[in-house]
Amino acid sequence: MKNASVVFYASLAIVASLVLMGIVMPASLESITSSTQTFITNSFGWYYLGIVSVFVFVCIYLLVSPIGQIKLGKQEDKPEFSRPTWLAMLFSAGVGIGLIFYGTAEPISHYAVSSPTGELGTAQGIKDAMRFTFFHWGIHAWAIYGSVALVLAYFTFRKGELSLISRTLRPLIGKHVDGLVGKVIDVIAVISTVIGIATTLGFGAMQINGGLSYLFGVPSNITTQTVIVLVVTVLFVISALTGLSKGIKILSNLNMGLSVILFLIVFIFGSTLFTLNLFIDTLGSYMQNFINMSFRIAPLNEDARNWINGWTIFYWAWWIAWAPFVGVFIARVSKGRTIREFVVYVLLAPSLIGFLWFTTFGSAAITTEISGLLSISSLSAEESLFGVLEGYPYSMGLSILAILIIVTFFVTSADSGTFVLGMMTTNGSQNPSSQIKVTWGVFLSITALTLLYSGGLQALQNTMIIAALPFSIIMGLMVISLIKSLKKEAKELGIGQLRNSEKRKTVRTNENAKNVV
Repeated sequence: MKNASVVFYASLAIVASLVLMGIVMPASLESITSSTQTFITNSFGWYYLGIVSVFVFVCIYLLVSPIGQIKLGKQEDKPEFSRPTWLAMLFSAGVGIGLIFYGTAEPISHYAVSSPTGELGTAQGIKDAMRFTFFHWGIHAWAIYGSVALVLAYFTFRKGELSLISRTLRPLIGKHVDGLVGKVIDVIAVISTVIGIATTLGFGAMQINGGLSYLFGVPSNITTQTVIVLVVTVLFVISALTGLSKGIKILSNLNMGLSVILFLIVFIFGSTLFTLNLFIDTLGSYMQNFINMSFRIAPLNEDARNWINGWTIFYWAWWIAWAPFVGVFIARVSKGRTIREFVVYVLLAPSLIGFLWFTTFGSAAITTEISGLLSISSLSAEESLFGVLEGYPYSMGLSILAILIIVTFFVTSADSGTFVLGMMTTNGSQNPSSQIKVTWGVFLSITALTLLYSGGLQALQNTMIIAALPFSIIMGLMVISLIKSLKKEAKELGIGQLRNSEKRKTVRTNENAKNVV
């Protein structure tokens, strides 16, 4: 296969083995992933919380540090995309389907089903539900994505390395990145990426099925989900073949536009004032409790710890498993930006957009629940959005719009995924061949269906947490490598030295003034 590397064939063999096991022994696969997931969450929960907090600290440091003025590329490099398009592309790739799937499901679950603080169905329960939803989808998530993307963009566009995870570790392991060690690192990154994307595609298929079931009585089962995945596979393969500047760009702008329409309708025709008040209150509470939530592991409360394992640890694992994919993609579209601009747009802007989305749809779900018109909490996660939309004018049209948005997000995520996997398995090619992209597109769909077949939502979550653990170690090394290289370059460019000399000059001036007095 044209330009395919050893990493391509090794990764494909591992993915094929996973798929084969899921088809032949679905119960065994579900059992193995379940027991492994339980071991990891119980034994390494502290580790996930700690390392993700490190990524947050590093991003904030780069935002305020003089190092932030360094460009991700050569000095003459200009950004390829406008800021609105750039933001739409990274947002669509980063959280697209997740926002639709969990926009109503997570807040209502925290409020009425399983509270993070034990405050079920109370006013405080509403505040806690929204605060922890912000926590799961905010700065921590984007710090994970941003860390990988920033490292890749820096080493690819400024240092001239191939766009591979392994090549970012050259400052730490030297020539070994070009040998067996480097290939093993890249295979781990590819497997993590495949599982991360396949899991998200599984969520998308389940929600499209949920919407069709809720609206039209279509059976909610693996057969329907298979048909959905096959149809969407054809769509995203067609899109992938059109290239980055056409298919992905057009779809990213389309699903952002459609999402804005749905958001505005729910915002305007819902409890607008309540939503605004809840947004401001939750934002303040989120910032006030930021550090406490970041390190909350509940060692003395078994119920709280189980909640953390099922929600926070799952999310951190999901973001980490998705980080190679989102990181490579965001890096690819971020050439020419400064580090500071990158952090603002990748860390802060998407977080605020997500907060507005979750407050709007979360408050709609909670107010519907409180009103007694419909018990949203009794619906499955994939049906909860459609239950909320039932209370709005032209509900059928809104639900069809929601399904269309899910499909476009589905296609965008898969489209971006095939592009990124193509890059990762063709020695970092910025334009992988169509044959490679189509191959990965087919395997992504098959993997998603296999996970759904072997255990549904729980199998998706279990596999995600397992895949994230080895790559989290690589991420930690990538960040260390970046800081080491940036400090060296800052010293060579004299960044920060002027500020230090100005401080010394100020000290001398003050001392002279004292002597004169």
